[in-house]
Order: sequence, then C-alpha cells, then structure tokens
Amino acid sequence: MSSVDPLSSLLSGIRAEGSVVTHAVLTQPWTIRFADDTPLTMISVLRGGGTLLLPDGTAREVGAGDTAVVRGPEPFHLADDPATVHNPHAAYEIACFTTDTTCTAEELGGIHWGTDSEEATALIVGAYRASGHRHERLLRALPPVLVVEEDAEVCAWLETAAADAAQRSAGSQALMDRLLDWALVCTLRSWFDKAGAEAPGWYRGLADPVLAPALQAFHDRPGRTWTVATLAARSGVSRALFAKRFTQLMGRPPLAYLTECRLDEAAALLTDTDLTIARIARSVGYADAFGFSAAFKRHKGVSPSAFRRGSSPDARSRGVG
Repeated sequence: MSSVDPLSSLLSGIRAEGSVVTHAVLTQPWTIRFADDTPLTMISVLRGGGTLLLPDGTAREVGAGDTAVVRGPEPFHLADDPATVHNPHAAYEIACFTTDTTCTAEELGGIHWGTDSEEATALIVGAYRASGHRHERLLRALPPVLVVEEDAEVCAWLETAAADAAQRSAGSQALMDRLLDWALVCTLRSWFDKAGAEAPGWYRGLADPVLAPALQAFHDRPGRTWTVATLAARSGVSRALFAKRFTQLMGRPPLAYLTECRLDEAAALLTDTDLTIARIARSVGYADAFGFSAAFKRHKGVSPSAFRRGSSPDARSRGVG
C-alpha cells in the first residue's frame, strides 16, 4: 500500500484543473482586483513588485522572487501602490471563475497588460478550484496570506513555462495545471518548513523522529483500531513517552487528534462520494453507524445525514451548509 501523508491528502481536494493562469506585465499605475471566489490564489512575482491588500486591512509588500498564497474566498487587491486602488483608470480584474463572468481565450492562456519592459512588474497568477470539504483542514492551518521567497532560477523557469503555455499549443492547459499544482506544493512546504511552531501539528509531527512512524501508519490506515499503545509501538517508545511527546508537539492528545482526522475524512467522504453512512463509518474506524453518527454530531454539530444534505450542490446553490 502506498503511503499518503496528510499534506498530500489535503491537497487532493484542491487542484488547478482548468486553471485560469494570467501572465501579466503591468506598468504603473496599476491595481488588480481578484474576485474569483476561490479558496486559494497564488501569485508569483517575476519582476517588479507591489502591495497585497486584504479585506481585513492587512497590507503585505511582495517583490521580485516572492510567491504569495492568499486564502479566499473574499476578493482582494494587488497594487503598485495602495493609493492606486482608488484609481479607476488603473484598475484590472481577474474573475474568470465566477458564474457571471466569461473570460476570453487570451485571458485563459495569458495576458500582457501594459508594456513588456524591464521596469514593468511581471506576475504569474493561478486560481485554484476546490472539490468537497477535504481541503478545509488545510485552509484552517494557513494564515490569510503567506509569502515565500523563490530563487532567481525558479522565477526564470516559471516565466518561460508560462510564456510557452500562453502560445496555446497542444497540452498547454494541462502543462499549466500541473505547473501550478507543483508550485503550490513547493510553496506550502517551504512555508511550513520555515513556520516553526506556526506550522500545523500534523506537519511538525511528520518531521519528528518519534511521532513520524505512528502518524504515517495512522494516515495510511485510518480505519484500523488504533490505540495510544499501538501507535507508541509503531514509534518504538513507551506509551507514556509517546502520549506526552504527542500532546506537547501536536497540541492535543493522540486520541483527540485521531478523532478529528477521522471525522474530517468522513466529512469529505459524505460530500464527495455516495457511500452509505455505515460504510463510511467502517472506513474511518467506527464499528457501527450509531457510534459514528454520535461522534460526528458531537464534533460537527449536525448528523452525517444532515451534513450530506447541506453539502449537496442544490443546498449550496440555495446558500445552505
């Protein structure tokens, strides 16, 4: 059986399928409003720079070599200067994923705004779609915006790949989808590595020599009847040492973490599959549907059946769930 680490599992619910990729070259003054209503937007600054302006008033400068990941879905701005946001003659908008906006073929492949000069700001922008609820645990671990500095070689390679995809040659959409998936994984890993105590517990745990074997075993087979003792045995330490180290590093006891992971996985299965509740209960480690339903309602606030109804496409279109 192949191993699936938590980050890979969480990212499986958020992909750049049919991604809208914009290779923008902008000359001052300029501001871009991002209104795609997507869970994540990634912006790589190849040349120049600007200021990210978030709905909560956060302002974050980004420059050449920076890759920013902004957590959605609220609209936000990137501008050469914060004052430019109020200049209607310098405004552009990216909203290709919204239901009431149609993007042209050129917009889907690449746009050049302004003059392509060394003084202009060059960006690659990727918006990410999400399916189901699997990605929500990842979003809870991220700040509203994170910025990672890339080296010059990576930026040059990204710009070359984007320029090639903008030619709309065979396979260009798939190329950019996979490029953005790869770039998102690399950016998040870099940020988690540097975040230290701010990184989510499941990421820190995988880097810990004591906890990593147990965490990997659990995430490979969440439906198994795991106990603190069996997890400690996987790590080759005593039950007491394992429980103490787990709680210190992960911020919660082992069984509380297992329950949270199992119910998050169950929520994704309720949304993304037609499996019966009894089948889902067994797949995430519950002996029967009654015990699973009680645990699910205790942690999620609603029964599995109500959660599934509220997460259906029809319910979401009515604003339910």
